[in-house]
Formats: sequence, structure tokens, C-alpha cells
Amino acid sequence: MSTKLFLGHRLKRLRRDRQLSQTVMAQGLGISPSYLNHLERNQRPVTAALLLKLAELYDIDVRAFAAGGGTRTGPDALAEIFADRMLSDLAVPRFELVELANNAPAIADAVARLYTAIKDAARNPGLGEGDDARALVTPENWVRDYIQEHRNHYPALEEAAETLGGALSDPLSMAEPMRRRLKEAWGISASVVSQAELGNVSQLYDEGRRIFLMSSQLRAENRTFALAYQLALVEFASVIERMVAEAAPPDEGIRQLLHMSLANYAAGAIMMPYGRFLASAEQYRYSIDRLCGEYGANVEQVAHRLTTLGRPGARGVPFFMLRVDPAGNISKRYAGENFPFSRFGGTCPRWNLHAAFQAAGQPVTQLIETPDGQRYFTVARTIERPIKTELGTGLLAIGLGCDIRHAHRLHCAEVYDLANAPVTPVGPACAICPRIDCSYRATPPAGRMLAVDRTKKTISPFPFVP
Repeated sequence: MSTKLFLGHRLKRLRRDRQLSQTVMAQGLGISPSYLNHLERNQRPVTAALLLKLAELYDIDVRAFAAGGGTRTGPDALAEIFADRMLSDLAVPRFELVELANNAPAIADAVARLYTAIKDAARNPGLGEGDDARALVTPENWVRDYIQEHRNHYPALEEAAETLGGALSDPLSMAEPMRRRLKEAWGISASVVSQAELGNVSQLYDEGRRIFLMSSQLRAENRTFALAYQLALVEFASVIERMVAEAAPPDEGIRQLLHMSLANYAAGAIMMPYGRFLASAEQYRYSIDRLCGEYGANVEQVAHRLTTLGRPGARGVPFFMLRVDPAGNISKRYAGENFPFSRFGGTCPRWNLHAAFQAAGQPVTQLIETPDGQRYFTVARTIERPIKTELGTGLLAIGLGCDIRHAHRLHCAEVYDLANAPVTPVGPACAICPRIDCSYRATPPAGRMLAVDRTKKTISPFPFVP
């Protein structure tokens, strides 16, 4: 291994997550407690042999562990923050950002949270003097960070959902078994009613009358998911409440959003129980259409489920996923491992995610390469909103991708010669992208001197000095 790996904070976090003492972990690794202490304090590098031993003992992905796994604020996210106009004059070198992310991950998270709050305050300057500054942390950002910290995988929910989902499995449809379960176990009647009766909601639980109502405008897969969601709320109430309490959201609105997010997660796990779904995914080579048919789910539900397959000893392909609207607004962002795009902004315009809107319903595949040489296989396709409105077509686009080393396992990558196929160079965000001759560049690179010459026009609108 040519580069020394100082992974002390990740090693310590792994040990604490497994609730191990230094003595117990050292015994398992075949090293002394004092040597492990040196490793955790970054006084010794982690060797390749030790990485392999860690993978064997704790079922971790070596590459993800060595790279940080994208679970907290990494160097790329910090680079994006320090490229902002209010900080770019500091010219913080890359190696300092790497040191901060590696050696003080909690401080890196704090920097990211402060930056997010400042940006949100600029968009909505409503915080008065003496108000709680935590109010500047938007609910979606707080919940997104919580989800990413757990790599979008929750063992307690998976175990409970697998037991329940297995018991309710039906080759025709899970909707009817779930409806019966709600009625027989919880005394809740489920009905489909007109949208006019529900007003501006698509589903509603009336606790007083013990009635669960679903809009007649919901598509069949969304009605099934709605039943699974309501079932998760009552079946797993104590589990979800405990998880929310442990997360300690800063206000009631975020608490409710987190509770809903966890119930959504559990609903997908009920419809697509982990072990059976992973086996199907491997059998069908992660074909989304075949998985949709197998489980009576839609494209978005299956794509989201594919990002959750992180069970130790039974991992699936670690996908990342985005959901965007035609204007480029990102409404979902998940990563099972690494995520090649901006944390705070949009995506690279060279990624063909938006091309899916010109090929509605068809998968659009692409091989991309980030500036650090990492390659990813991606597939994008459009989906429809759960309920159509008169305001438009209701189309959104899903982008799903993984590291190219996993692409040979995918049905949609079979047409590629992965070792020799051409790749599209992409970047994380224009402000921090180091690519010089990019005709798609929308903003100048932060901290770089422009190389503009009034006597000529370059392909890139903002040429800069390397």
C-alpha cells in the first residue's frame, strides 16, 4: 500500500459502535491494546493486513471504511463550504480539510450545520434576537443528515419488518393481508374514498373512528405502500418512538418528520422484506422492472429500497440515489457508500440525470468519472408523482448509481464493456470542480485566479489558472 492510512477516528467509532473495549478489539485483531491505542490516536497507520482483518471480523467494506464511507461531513463537503464567497479568501488547503474531516468529524459536522443554517437564514431571514438559533436548521436537512449518519439502514426496523412482512406475504398482493391485519389486530378499517372527501391530503388516519382513508387517486402501488405505512405506525410504534427519542430532534416539527421518515422506511421493509428482497435483487441482477413486478412496488419504492441493503453479512450493492424535479430541485438524496456530487448544491450538468425527462419511462445509463478518478455506473429514469394534478405532468426523475466495481452485478450494465467503455468526466459542483476545459461550467471556481483574455473566447466561460 503506497499511501499510509491514518484511520484512527473511524477505528474508534467502529469500536464504540460495536460496544467493545480496546482490550477486546485488540484481542480479535491479534494486536496489543497499546498498539490499538496508537492506531486510534493516528500515531500508527493502518496496514493492508489489518484492514482485511477488520473486514473479516466486522463485515465492513474495506474501501468504504478507508474512504470514510460518506457517513459524516467529509473533505469534499468541507471543500464546498470553504469555497463559498464568505470563506474562499481563506484559501484553506485541501490537506487541512482532510485532517479536519478525519481527526475531528464532530467538528466537521458542526461546521456543516452552521453553514447550512447560515444559508437557510439568508433565504428566510425570520430569526429574531433572542430566538433559538437551532430554528435555522431546516427539518429536511436535519433528517437527511440523520439518515446519512446511519447509512439509511436501521437494523431494529429491518428485523421487525422482516418478521411481519414474511407473515403477510401473498403472491397476489400484500394489500389485502395488510388490510386484514389492520382490522383484526388493531381494529382499524381501511377504505378508499374520493379525493374531494380528503381535501389536500392523500391518506388520513382518523384515530377516533379507527378508520384509515386513502385517496381514490392514488395508484395501486401507492395504496399498498399507504397500508404498509399505517401498519408500521401501529406495529412498530415503540421501536420508532425509541429511535426518535434517541435521535433527540431539536423541535416538534423535525421530530414528526423523522417519525414519518422512519415509518416510510419500515413500510418499504414490510413490502420488501430484507432477506427475500436481497435474494431477488441478486437473482434479477438488480433489474428495477423485475423487482417492481415481483413485489408490486413502483420504481421509486424499489430504488429507495436498494439504498438500504447494508445489513452486516448480507449486503447488497451500495447504491446512491437522488430524486429531482424538472427545475433541478433535489428532494431526496441517499448514499449507501460514497456520493460523487455536491452535498449542499445540485448535480453536475454533465451527468445525464435530466436527460431522463426527454425519455420518459426509459432507463438512461451512463459511466461517469469524478476528478479524483473514481468511476460510477448510473441509471436515471422518470417516475410519476403519487397523484397527478392539473398543474403539470407530475414527472420526477430518479438517479441511481454505484461504484463501477459493483456494476458487473447489474442487469442494465450488461451492454457495457466496463473496462474499456468511454466515461463522462463530471464534478461535484462548479464552484469546487477542478476541471479546466469544461464548457458546462456555470460559475467560476472559488479560490482560483481567472485566466480570461479579452482577445479570445474559450470553450469554458470561466477559464482559470490551474
